[in-house]
Amino acid sequence: MPRREGGSQTTFPDLAPFSFFTGKGGVGKTSLACATAVSLADEGRRVLLVSTDPASNVAQVLETPVGPRITPIEAVPGLDAIEIDPASAAADYRERIVGPLRDAMPAKALAGIEEQLSGACTTEIAAFDEFTTLLTDDALRAEYDHIVFDTAPTGHTIRLLQLSGAWSSFLENGSGDASCLGPLAGLEKQRARYAAAVERLADPDRTQLILVARPQRSSLDELARTSRELAAIGLNNQRLAINGRLSGEPHGDRLAMALQRREAEALASMDPALAALPRREFPLRADELMGVAALRRYAANAPAPALGHAPSPQDEAWPALSELIDDLEAPGAGLVMFLGKGGVGKTTMAAAVATELARRGHEVLLTTTDPAAHLASTLGDGMSSLEVDRIDPAEATERYRQHVLQTKGQGLGPDARAALEEDLRSPCTEEIAVFQAFAKAVRDSARRFVVMDTAPTGHTLLLLDAAGSYHREVLRHATDTMRERMTTPMMRLQDPARTKLLITTLPETTPMLEAADLQDDLRRAGIEPWAWIVNASLSAADTGHPVLRRRADAERDKIRRLTRDGWASRYAVVPMLADEPVGTSGLRGVLAPAVPASAG
Repeated sequence: MPRREGGSQTTFPDLAPFSFFTGKGGVGKTSLACATAVSLADEGRRVLLVSTDPASNVAQVLETPVGPRITPIEAVPGLDAIEIDPASAAADYRERIVGPLRDAMPAKALAGIEEQLSGACTTEIAAFDEFTTLLTDDALRAEYDHIVFDTAPTGHTIRLLQLSGAWSSFLENGSGDASCLGPLAGLEKQRARYAAAVERLADPDRTQLILVARPQRSSLDELARTSRELAAIGLNNQRLAINGRLSGEPHGDRLAMALQRREAEALASMDPALAALPRREFPLRADELMGVAALRRYAANAPAPALGHAPSPQDEAWPALSELIDDLEAPGAGLVMFLGKGGVGKTTMAAAVATELARRGHEVLLTTTDPAAHLASTLGDGMSSLEVDRIDPAEATERYRQHVLQTKGQGLGPDARAALEEDLRSPCTEEIAVFQAFAKAVRDSARRFVVMDTAPTGHTLLLLDAAGSYHREVLRHATDTMRERMTTPMMRLQDPARTKLLITTLPETTPMLEAADLQDDLRRAGIEPWAWIVNASLSAADTGHPVLRRRADAERDKIRRLTRDGWASRYAVVPMLADEPVGTSGLRGVLAPAVPASAG
């Protein structure tokens, strides 16, 4: 295809050879990354699109199969894509470590190494290992003009990018126990590649960060933290993308006017350093960005195609979140976990349920495993019967280090203690520490309600995988009598009488498909989700704005899939609210029944 002059709206000026689209989950990173990759290829460039998200949806957006091997996108000449699949990467990584040892080690010793390599940390390192291969492969770089990375939600991306520095430092400074990574000799071979990855990430001539946010205060606040954290590890070539701004006349619609006012206030009050970055804004579209044709319209800022039929009114009443709480509180205590893709409103849902349970007289702990948690800003002043906490990875890791040094470190000689301290500086220590804090919160749910706001999907699955690994390890060493008396965190998660898992999503194709995939993963682990929550629904709100009405009309069939496709027998729909759900009074609006969108 001939190369066009001028570029599209999704191509940032002077786009570097390596570009990363990063930010809070659900802000449209994948849409922007895919549209940018398509538009660059349409301009005659050779482009590789890479997803490093454990819950990637690049294939869904492109509407073509994409897997863990580089795949040409037939509808877009010049564009190839690859999804770094953590499970596949981990299997390949384990085989590289274990394969050469099969004929040289006793079966028992080999089984021990395989067990070390079965943890969630190994999965993340394996994905990182593939990521650094793509980043440092000069032959691959010579084949493409641009390599566009659709990165995972903020917390995972920060960890992924920091790992290159963390592991380079770990390998450089000592020979501690690389517990979940296999023999250190296997990592020594990667030392040069990891160092090259650190150098390439920090080179502004080769690497550019596109920080993506919705025009919302929480999204922009988190992006400001992301910007600072990236700058602290040397990634300073940053650009800002504001995605999904409601533009044009509000047509006298109360919801549209409220959304535009909130968006303008959020942009006006954003962090000065973030506001100083080169910026592009992308309007909220009536059509969903699925398929190459839609991505090309988006890149050209072309209008959505006509529907061919008039929007239809809602013909059924969606159940409200308050109806679920009646059943949630019946046991008087227990664990209530909110899971789902980043950016779908898990924090708001968790805060709303926790405050309502506390208002009804129950003792409640509201906590989070999300590294980018913003519970305090959502909750406001709080209530006397509601305790708010968070599992902070840094604090949990430091507590774990100190505990190990005070127990296992007692009586050790200087050399042995130094070796132990070196081992505790391994990045894998954080995984153990966070899991222990998580397990404590799970145990606490035996005496009161523990409402847990979890990290985006990929992180949560890693945490649940750690619970499963711990469960298997304990059972392997337990006697029959011990098995009858013990209760592991995984056993509590699998017990519907003690644990209620609520999958939170948005009424859009990609979040709902990802939620269905998450449910399948949970079921394979013997965990049955209790209910679904569809948040920020325009079909459940009162609006006559043409763009919002068009999106509301598209939502209805997606919500009907919950029961039609057997995804959920119990669910609630939370409307898009004109007033932001912040503070104990504002959060009560989340519980209100749906108001059908105006049909005009």
